[in-house]
Amino acid sequence: MHLSPVIAAVLAAAALHATPAAAETAWITIGEKAFALLAEQSTPSRVLASRRVPVTVPELRGSRTMVQGSEMVLAVELDDSQLDALITAVHERLHRCGGFAQHRSQAEALTVLHRLEAAAAIVPSAPSYAIDNQLQVGALLPQMQASNLLDTIGSLSSFQNRRYNSSHGTLASTWLFNRWSQLNPGNRRDVRVSQIAHSGWPQKSVQFEIIGSGNSGETIIMGAHLDSINGGSATAETQRAPGADDDASGVAALTEIIRVLMVSAYQPKRNIRFIAYAAEEVGLRGSQDIVAGQAARRDRVVGVLQLDMVAYRGDATDLWIYTDYTNAAQNLFLANLAATYLPTLTVGFDACGYGCSDHASWHNAGFAASFPFEASNARYNFALHSVNDTIATFGNQADHALKFARLGLAYLVELASDNTPARQAAAGITVANTTAATATVASATAARVKAAAATAATATAATATAAAPARR
Repeated sequence: MHLSPVIAAVLAAAALHATPAAAETAWITIGEKAFALLAEQSTPSRVLASRRVPVTVPELRGSRTMVQGSEMVLAVELDDSQLDALITAVHERLHRCGGFAQHRSQAEALTVLHRLEAAAAIVPSAPSYAIDNQLQVGALLPQMQASNLLDTIGSLSSFQNRRYNSSHGTLASTWLFNRWSQLNPGNRRDVRVSQIAHSGWPQKSVQFEIIGSGNSGETIIMGAHLDSINGGSATAETQRAPGADDDASGVAALTEIIRVLMVSAYQPKRNIRFIAYAAEEVGLRGSQDIVAGQAARRDRVVGVLQLDMVAYRGDATDLWIYTDYTNAAQNLFLANLAATYLPTLTVGFDACGYGCSDHASWHNAGFAASFPFEASNARYNFALHSVNDTIATFGNQADHALKFARLGLAYLVELASDNTPARQAAAGITVANTTAATATVASATAARVKAAAATAATATAATATAAAPARR
């Protein structure tokens, strides 16, 4: 295995200065750039193993043409107290979230590392990516309203913070559980709203589940993260971390999708699970926990979509699809959905590095996951993880977030309405050179989408009036 000179030197230094683990030991997998920052800390960490992981990235930022790249990912044992400083360093110096995933044991970290190395050879079972529910999707999209998203963002960002280990984070989880419970006023028997407890911190993840009526052995998951953070500070009770964009905006998009599906009495064939994850900001811990628990469930997850920061428009391009640590076939499906149902919007492609949001937890376990994002990796909302992550940073409106909520609804209805079991997908699918195919799909269905939207127009105003959510 070939190591870059910088990584080789850092690995050597870490091995030389390694010491026995402290009482509070943590195990993480971490990308090479974040690891370089970790290695600068005075408290040494111990590298357990490293692998050069293949990743798919755009040839140029925004381009549809993909090339094969790689990133060094390391399994590391360290003192738990080092994580706050690592989070702060990644935010301040790399201008990004995450960069690492925390694991429950050394064995789990090493398993993830080995799985990542073999990821190119793992082809998960895939549902049909045919776009064939235009009338249904076209009738639902006009019912979605930016004002509802803004209201949810405002309510969540009004908490002092939503840290995974604070009383405010716990209250935010309860608030969201109550809000999502209210979205099922008819108490449908196929709908379950729950809080998912985790060991080691008080904040619970929140889940809204719709049981499929036909193909109920398979599940589509849409996620966002509930917690917020201000740097890596451990002063959980006093710090102000509104987290309006990161990630109240993603939770708001989930909430609006749920609302529209409920008021429309939508009944999927596949199961749908909406999950607002706890503890994303400290190593994807909530989603890691939920993914680990998936092995005990009877359903098979055939698609995952993560919405994390969707409110700030930093580029002229509307929708960005991140291609590293995601599934190429599902990414292409997202691009085709945008061309079909949101034809006035533009789509670009970028990469964010290892562990940048909860989709990585699912990808690391071999599930097909995608991550659409608000902007390129150079121009997203840099007010994240600060007191300035408020609705003011995106102009006190949620028009940009509405684009992602509509894309998410189209994704869910197209996949969840299918009664055909998922099959083993063909290997080697890429996003490269798909412009012509995308245009063909869009032109073939645009008329039916427009007709469905017109049919729904009369009902939209009444729905909007009846279903506006209450503020906190």
